[in-house]
Amino acid sequence: MVTKQGDVALLRDPVAEELLRSRNLAHLAYIWSDGTPRVVPIWFHWNGQAMVFGTFASAPKLKAIRSGSKLAATITSADPSRVLYIRGTARLEVVDGVVPEYVLAAKRYLGDAAGTGWIQQVGSLFPQTTRITLVPEWAGVLDFEQRLPSAIEKAMAGPGG
Repeated sequence: MVTKQGDVALLRDPVAEELLRSRNLAHLAYIWSDGTPRVVPIWFHWNGQAMVFGTFASAPKLKAIRSGSKLAATITSADPSRVLYIRGTARLEVVDGVVPEYVLAAKRYLGDAAGTGWIQQVGSLFPQTTRITLVPEWAGVLDFEQRLPSAIEKAMAGPGG
């Protein structure tokens, strides 16, 4: 039986696990202070329970994202046939130095040597950084094999489906 969209148990689906381990960027969505939606591409680290993002005190998104803010993130595969959606609530924490999960993300995205170099540069520019933790409350997976967009699934089920 296929796990229903919205169930956070989908985070253990092979498609979700593959995307959470990937070097694909997340696209983080939040509501800007004027009420309009914003989406930013961003590195992430999956700690097994939450998506963790590192950012800088001067980052514009911190004008709108606070602890308790509702966020959404999407990760897609290169061929966009595999998609992971996560929705949940943000937790923010200011950290002395560079957020450790940001260090892990930098090394995953850039490789050990380049990631270490990047982190040294970031550390010299920012004495503090901010950890944004997205705690999943809803998850969805598309793989175009077992799970299709809901409109396609309904159309394929026929009238009354």
